[in-house]
This record gives sequence, structure tokens and C-alpha cells, in this order.
Amino acid sequence: MGKRGYLILENGKVFEGYSFGWEKEVSGEVVFNTGMTGYPESFTDPSYYGQILTMTYPLIGNYGVPPKTSFESDRIQIRGLIVSSYIDNKSHWQSVKTLADWLRQEKVPGLFDIDTRTLTKIIREFGVMKGNITLKNPRDTSGIIFDDINGGNLIPYVSCKQPKIYGNGGLRILLIDCGVKNNIIRLLLGKGATVICVPWDYQPFSKSNKYQFDAILVSNGPGDPKAAKQTIVTLREAIKRKIPIIGICLGNQILALATGADTYKLKYGHRGQNQPVRDLLTGRCYITTQNHGYAAVVKTLPANWLPWLINLNDSTNEGIRHCELPFFSMQFHPEATPGPTDTEELIDGCLGEIKKWLKKN
Repeated sequence: MGKRGYLILENGKVFEGYSFGWEKEVSGEVVFNTGMTGYPESFTDPSYYGQILTMTYPLIGNYGVPPKTSFESDRIQIRGLIVSSYIDNKSHWQSVKTLADWLRQEKVPGLFDIDTRTLTKIIREFGVMKGNITLKNPRDTSGIIFDDINGGNLIPYVSCKQPKIYGNGGLRILLIDCGVKNNIIRLLLGKGATVICVPWDYQPFSKSNKYQFDAILVSNGPGDPKAAKQTIVTLREAIKRKIPIIGICLGNQILALATGADTYKLKYGHRGQNQPVRDLLTGRCYITTQNHGYAAVVKTLPANWLPWLINLNDSTNEGIRHCELPFFSMQFHPEATPGPTDTEELIDGCLGEIKKWLKKN
């Protein structure tokens, strides 16, 4: 057993458990993930930046931590970890360390022996809320400081600082990095593209831009999409110039904002690898990987824009597209990791339509 630790919610609820990570006090937004596996990929997903993540699956840590080449970014992005039962084991042939060792190395606190079922039910009923992890006995929670991570723009903390080019394929894609997962880059390279990864506030239509590109892809990322003001401006200009666009996760929300539509914060978001989605054009259903807390308001989409995909749990938007031009976006993660790869075919379809458009125009 480690030291006693506590998760304190902003509503005054206190959960008591034991520490198994870095021993420090942190504050963040408490959310939950329903995935049964794939915790190394989830913890390194930049969309989790600033959040205290609760895993609903009861056993975490049982296969340890794989090499860094399996991560979705260069570090752990969650601010803290909450689990029911921590398994201090690394029984997998690829494992190089235990989860506890990894958390301590990256200075991320973790608590186990927490009633994650009750915690998740509270979040589902009252919505995501600010929380604090501490090793001090919280006899009085009135003095606890809670960090409002959504009060500012989180994207600069996870976006690249300088442009970088990957691959040498025929289709040149300008990837606007709002917190991109590594597997999005891997996926595009596997499709034969050249990926020009640029910071979230890069201005590709300025005179200083030195990169030629055929299409734009806006990545996933953390926080409120309305904070990505320069990215929204860039996409509005791309739409005017009829430059093909693909949006993934946060990119879906940013594209919606660029059209003039609105977005809103979900009560507790979608985080896991079991979200059912329907393609409204074909009727086909998919099980998808998701990690987001905001969504587009379909009724605010302008003329010539269609809701493309819908979540079958709560009927929220899962993607939009233009009626005629090659503009597409999806709220889930077609590149997976973790989760099912069923929706990779949607990326194939988007890239196919983009190539046809470029050939004609």
C-alpha cells in the first residue's frame, strides 16, 4: 500500500484511496474513460491535457508500459490518474516498466482503491467538474484550489513549435497540429501522403509560408474549440479558396465554427473505445474511439453543409461535410490506437474524393 491520497471534487465530495504515482498535489478537470484496454495510448493522447482521468475498467496496470514508440505523443498528457485496482505487474512481452514507475518518472500522481463506479455515476449525473488530488487529509475542503483548465487556450501546450515534414508521398497534406496523435501521422504516411505538420496558429496563406500543399487536416486536441481562433480563421480562408479539408475530433468542431456554426460543452463527453456512430448517408454503423468534451450544434450549420455522422447513444453530432466541395470532418478517431480500426475506411473515402477533386480542378 502507498500513502493515503484523496480526490476532492469541487462539489465537496471526497474519495479516499492510496497513492501509486508521483506524490504531489494537482488540480484539473475530472473525466472518465470507458475503455477496457489501451491505457498507454490514452494517457499520451494530447486531448487529455489538463485532465484527471478516471478509468472505469477495474484493473489497470496489468500489462505494464510498452516502449515509447507505442505512445501517441512524447509524454503522459493526463494531469492525474484515478483507478479502482492497480496491478503492479508488467506481464507482457513488450512491457519495459510498470505503470507506477512510468507515472513517477513523468511526475504524474495516481490514486487506486477509489470507488470509480460511484465517481463515474456522479460525473454522469452532474457533469465533469474540477477536482484536486492531494496527499493531505482534507478535513476542510473550503480552502482547496481548483484549476479551471477551460478558462484559457490549452492548444499551445500540446501543439508543435516548428513545422516538420514527414514522408515524401504524392498528396501533400498540411496538418494543423492542435495536439495531434502520432497515429494520425502514421495513418497518412501509410496512405502515401507527405505530411507537413505545422503549429496550430500557423498562417499558410501568408507571404511567409514556404510550403506547398494540396489539402488541410486539422487534428484532435484539448479544450474549447472556440479558443483556437487562428485555426478557425485559417479554415475560413481555406473554405473560400476551396482547398480540401479533413477534420478529426477537435478538428470537427473547429471546422463547424469556421462555417459559422456553433459548438457547446457536453455534460460529460465521450471518452472510450465503444461509442456507436451511424453514417447518415449510408446507414452504416460503426464502433468508434473517442475522446472529446465538446460538440457541434447541427441546427446552426449553414446551407450546403450536412450532418454526416451521429452518435447513437445521445444523438450528438459525429461529423459534418459539404454537399458539393471536399470538406469533411469526424468527431471520433478513425486512426484508433486504442480501439477499433473500422472507420479507417472513412479516411480512405475522404482522401479518394480529395484526389478526384484535385484532378478535376
